[in-house]
Amino acid sequence: MTPRRHRPVLQTLQRFAAYCLLSLLTILTSLATQAQAVNEELQQVAVPNDMSAVHFYLITMDVGDRVWDNFGHTALRVFDENTNTDTVFNWGFFDTSGGVMSFSWNFFKGIMDYRLVTNSPSQEFAMYRSQERSVWQDKLNLTNPQKEILYRRLVWNLEPDNVVYAYQYFSDNCTTKVRDYLDEALSGKISQQYTGITDQTFRDQVQSHYESVSLIGFSLDVLMNSNIDRFVSEWEEMYLPLRFRERLLELGSDVAENGEQLMLLSDPQVIMEFAPPSIETNGYRVASLVLVLPVILLTLMLKRIPQSYFATHPRIGLKAAAINFRILGLLALLTAVFSGIYGILMLGSWFISDHVDTHHNINLLLFWPTDLLGILLGFRWLILSRPWPMTHNSAPFINYYLLAHLIAMLAYVGIAFFGLSQQSISELALYVVPGLALFTVFVWVVGFQPAKSRDMYF
Repeated sequence: MTPRRHRPVLQTLQRFAAYCLLSLLTILTSLATQAQAVNEELQQVAVPNDMSAVHFYLITMDVGDRVWDNFGHTALRVFDENTNTDTVFNWGFFDTSGGVMSFSWNFFKGIMDYRLVTNSPSQEFAMYRSQERSVWQDKLNLTNPQKEILYRRLVWNLEPDNVVYAYQYFSDNCTTKVRDYLDEALSGKISQQYTGITDQTFRDQVQSHYESVSLIGFSLDVLMNSNIDRFVSEWEEMYLPLRFRERLLELGSDVAENGEQLMLLSDPQVIMEFAPPSIETNGYRVASLVLVLPVILLTLMLKRIPQSYFATHPRIGLKAAAINFRILGLLALLTAVFSGIYGILMLGSWFISDHVDTHHNINLLLFWPTDLLGILLGFRWLILSRPWPMTHNSAPFINYYLLAHLIAMLAYVGIAFFGLSQQSISELALYVVPGLALFTVFVWVVGFQPAKSRDMYF
């Protein structure tokens, strides 16, 4: 028998389990109802009488040199001989008519409403020609029933209620739309074929695709957390347009010609060809040099300055102060702006944004939102060319703040060295932390003038 004192706890657990089961059944029922409703809508879509006269083509665009097109692009081209219409379906359109600030704020919050648009091939190709991006076209060899499924899905997607979708850079973008619709038409052939795991993480792919814009690549590496450090599956990897095309080129189709089975993609055409964006200098090396070299240069300019009120404890200053304090000021401005903005974006996104790949980021140990206060110091050193005078009230805050920064950097290096975090931080620990630590120590020693003793009058 169950002891009487345990019965309330047992009953509570049973009720909780029943509630969870009921909630799960409700969700599953809702999803099944939605799927059934979509299926009914698809069946109501009219299709051409002669599907053999409808031809589908995969359009693949090479990477560009802007932030939003650095992964490439995918579209579908549909040529219908029945009506002599030629249409390109493009899922990569986003609206900035509300203003750049409004779009940027929504993007930061994770609200990314993209939509399906249709263009003529001439309009579509003209756009990529102006961007100097290579474009490939491949014919999709589908049976008539497969064409019908794909055709119905495209027409359904053009309905006002279905044209907008919540864009997700790794899981729901212009390429995954084509991948999912093709997989549906092929009865799961693509997803069944590619079930393995690749040897790359999402971070590896982000870094490789932003080699042409190193500042963006470096910033994304700082801002994105351990979510992108897992290995990408073969199915997931097809969010990349060029990789998606490579995978489809490996697949056979269900269409035979002259007794031979055709590949899923055939008749490849190079619509236009341009050189890919050139690779810039590695962002980590640039960050390391920008931090370390000026500090080394300024270290060579150090000198001892006697103080009348601390006769036995001269402070450390700079030779040619008019030049060297301005160098220190410029470096302080650069460091404060980047560190402060990185800190604000990481901390702010944790509480505001739906971008879960920027939450709980261990790089907050290095980059603090409060570092923006360093802009005041930088401007003072830049304009007045002398150290910031500490008072008895400000000295504890300044000293503890800089000490806390150094302790956080030491902890960060320890975490990286011993592999205590699932987030990939080794490059930051190797290239950025040494220069950041040297700069912090240098500022602490040179950038501030100690407060006078309380019993000194001059």
